[in-house]
Parts: sequence; C-alpha cells; structure tokens
Amino acid sequence: MNGHPGSVSTALFTDRYELTMVAAALADGTAGRQCAFEVFARRLPDGRRYGVVAGTQRLVDALAAFRFGDAELETLVGVVDAAALDWLADYRFRGDVDGYPEGELYFPGSPILSVTGTFADVVMLETLALSILNHDCAVASAAARMVTAAAGRPIIEMGGRRTHEESAVAAARATYLAGFAATSNLEAGRRYGIPTAGTAAHAFVLLHDDELSAFRSQVASLGVKTTLLVDTYDIRQGIENAITAAGPGLDSIRIDSGDLGVMAQQAREQLDRLGATGTRIVLSGDLDEYAIASLRAEPVDSYGVGTSVVTGSGAPTAGLVYKLVEVDGRAVAKRSASKESKGGRKSAVRTHKPTGTAVEEIVHPYGRPPVLGPHDRVVPVPLMRGGEPVPDLEPLEQSRERLRAALVSVPWEGLKLSRGEPAIPTVFPAAGGGA
Repeated sequence: MNGHPGSVSTALFTDRYELTMVAAALADGTAGRQCAFEVFARRLPDGRRYGVVAGTQRLVDALAAFRFGDAELETLVGVVDAAALDWLADYRFRGDVDGYPEGELYFPGSPILSVTGTFADVVMLETLALSILNHDCAVASAAARMVTAAAGRPIIEMGGRRTHEESAVAAARATYLAGFAATSNLEAGRRYGIPTAGTAAHAFVLLHDDELSAFRSQVASLGVKTTLLVDTYDIRQGIENAITAAGPGLDSIRIDSGDLGVMAQQAREQLDRLGATGTRIVLSGDLDEYAIASLRAEPVDSYGVGTSVVTGSGAPTAGLVYKLVEVDGRAVAKRSASKESKGGRKSAVRTHKPTGTAVEEIVHPYGRPPVLGPHDRVVPVPLMRGGEPVPDLEPLEQSRERLRAALVSVPWEGLKLSRGEPAIPTVFPAAGGGA
C-alpha cells in the first residue's frame, strides 16, 4: 500500500535557486539540453558499513504532485520572470528515473538515483529528491542496524513525538521497510498499511488512585493480551500488581527506565515465580543499536525504539547529493577539493561469490556493463518513464524482503557495529569524465 499527500502540490518543496536557474536557462536557450543527474553518497556516515535505500516510492509519488497551480505561481511572482512563469504553469516532469529499489544496500559512489531529461525538467527536482531520500535512507540505515542487533527479536517504532509530524510518518515507513515489526503511529498505519501497536503510558497509571486500579482498568478494556507498563513507581511491585490484575496469562510487561539489563533479569525471575512464564518482557527508553546489542544475552522479548531511530541514530542525514553528470551525452563533473564527482551517467553491478556473499559494487558507464558472472546482478531498476511511474513498482512488503536478503549477502564483518571500511568496496572501471 502506497500513499502521498494527494492533490497538495509539492512544487515549492524546493530551493529558490533551482527556479532562477531554470529562468536563466530558458532565456539563454540551454534549458532544453538533455541532461543526467545522479544521487549518490560520496562517503557513508561515520561508523557505518552500508546504507539502506528508502524513500524512492515516496519520491515517485511526490513527483506526481510536482505541479505549479495558481497559488504556487502567485508565490513566484518577482522570483522569476513572466516567461518562466508561463513555462512553469504547464510543467510536469517528463523525464526518466532509474534507481536502486527500496530495501537495496548502497555504498560510497553507488548511483542510487539517475534522473534524465531536459535541464529544466530535472534540475528542479534536487531539493525534493534529496529531502526525501536523505531522511528515509538515514532512518532505514539506522533501523537496519538495530534489527541486526536485535537478532530476531521484534522492534516497535515509537518515535513520533521526537520529530516533525510528517517526518514521523515517513520514519515509521522507513523503519518498517528495515524490518521493524510495527509502529505506534496511526497515520503511518493508515497511509502505508503498517501494523500499529501501543497500549498505555505512565499518564494512565498516574490518572488512577493506585497502580492496581489502573492495571485492572486497562485489562478490563483491552483484555489480558495487552502490555502493562510496570515502572511508574516500584518495578517489583508493578509486576506483582500486573499479574494480580491480569493473571498469569498476561501477554507482556514493559519497562521504560533503569538499568534495563538488570531489570529484565529480575523481571523474568519474578514473573516465573508468579507463574507467568509466558508473559513477555518489552524494553524501551533511549535505546539505540548499541544498547540493543548489549542486551542480547538478557531475557528480553522485544524492544521499543523512539528518538534514536527517527533521528538516524547519530546520522540524521544520509549525506546524499544530486549532481549533474552529463550534458548532451558529454560527461561533466565537479572537481573542487573534497567534493569531487565522477562524470557521465552510470549504472551498477553487484558481484557475488557462488555462496551468495557480495564481493564488490562495480559502478560503470551507463550502457557499458561488465560481463556478468552467474551470481552477479544489475542493481538499478526503471522507476519512471516519460514522467510516469513504471507499472507494478514493488510493494513495501517486497522491499522488506529485499533488504533481509541483502543483509544476508553482506560479509559478516560488514554487519559489525564497530567502525570500519564499507562492507564491500566500490570500483569504477573507466568511469570517465571526471576526477
């Protein structure tokens, strides 16, 4: 299930200089030159071994609404001239887009997105493309590390209160793509069909005269297949009250504070003594991938993660850039120090051992792929043709499975949380056109 804001225009989710460039190019006759722009990361965020592609479907949806109506044109009076305003009034994106499918891994230099068309067609998309992809890729990359650290234990995304309201929806989608089990965000559930979860906060306990009354009320409303939050006062007494209220068939308790490893051990021992051997333990409270990894040996059944995942767990942006790489078939490239790019439109092949382990990312000139081995594959896929989405773009569930398989293919060292080189190297045979 996919979704977007509907008829609300996305055309002004852009930077002013993109439209002033279009106006100047229209005036000097260069606006119609055929160009290729690419989205890529020069490097991964510090400490990361791979990135996860997320947000391309959201971008495709957003491009359908990238139109300039009367309200948008009125805003641009005085920003661009009358000729540019007339051109914008009839604008819709008519170019082609190829890119890494959602759930795919990327590495430094991977051509995550390739956008081709006239200069005026494609230059305007820079800010929209980067704002969506930088956010979603950052969240999905952090979430994937957490899923690996959890080693099969479910994780619930619950960070909506720690970010912008629309970012919260996008983040919930990105975390689900990365393997989270559910989200607390109801709009994400409505828009994308993501499972939702949640029962009660500390406020509900504090509302009642005592904890036992609160738990009895929650169980009366939701049944014993609920989660009782036991750390409002004393955790040991909270667990006692939880089992008194729900009986040994209580689905789960949640602990949101304290030394979570120690608390989980003590909670498991107490629950077992009370006969609640099937009651699960959910931990939350400022968890990130490192904290989750440290709890791997503890009797934890699932996790709730908020702030760290919706902010990229220390890398709130993926560091992606949108660069012009080709004009009328001629490779062009930026050469300034520390911001070099490789000219020419590109594609990529990922090579694998017979066992399925990924070996390297070969980024090659478009249309000139290396000879594929029996276990190698082309990574980018068509996303849009002539401004229209290609039929049957894969659903979110398929993207989840793609990422699961991609992570299995990564060499074991590439899944470590410690700093190191990218999981596989990126090579550029005869990239041409730039430094």
